[in-house]
Amino acid sequence: MIDPSCFENSEYTGNKPQDVMTDLQSVIILGVSIPRGAFDTLPNGRAEYTNTLMAGTATLRVIAFQIARFIEKKGYKATIAPSEGSEFGYWYADRKTLKADFSFKYAAYHAGLGNFGLNHLLITKDFGPKVRMTSILTDAPLDGEKNTRLPFINDACSTCMKCIKACPAGALSAEGVIYKEKCAEYMFNVLGGLRCGLCIKVCPLNRF
Repeated sequence: MIDPSCFENSEYTGNKPQDVMTDLQSVIILGVSIPRGAFDTLPNGRAEYTNTLMAGTATLRVIAFQIARFIEKKGYKATIAPSEGSEFGYWYADRKTLKADFSFKYAAYHAGLGNFGLNHLLITKDFGPKVRMTSILTDAPLDGEKNTRLPFINDACSTCMKCIKACPAGALSAEGVIYKEKCAEYMFNVLGGLRCGLCIKVCPLNRF
């Protein structure tokens, strides 16, 4: 859980959850680890990989729904932010900017769950980048633990570059820039909507 005021920081350039819920008091971040086998079969097993990711997303939605109902029974409001930019024919993210309503990864960073890799993914302390996340927005003033945040960029990324070399779309750069339009073009047009996952597969920070 985090105080949403972190989205007001000048370093943050994404959309803000306060624009979704104007009386927002708390952001709850939930995550599950994705089985290693989903990555081991890539790139041939992209259908299996995508299906496993969606199973993780479905699991999170069920858990988040139960939490949201519990919060509302206590007299507050709660809603679940989408985990995907697009799925099942719907686009949740802005098609032009490819930005979601807010960044789960940035929220997770402020919750002390991990920091960022050059692949622009959250590198968690327990599972590396092999995680799926969702988020609950609520007007409930929840008390969270004060977390010691890690450096914004994972130290191991400065000498690795494996994700950059592995990206088939050329969407990652050694300077830390991600060309999101190249990533989206590759997944939604070249792969027909299947997810890629190679930048996660080659990451040496993967955990069990």
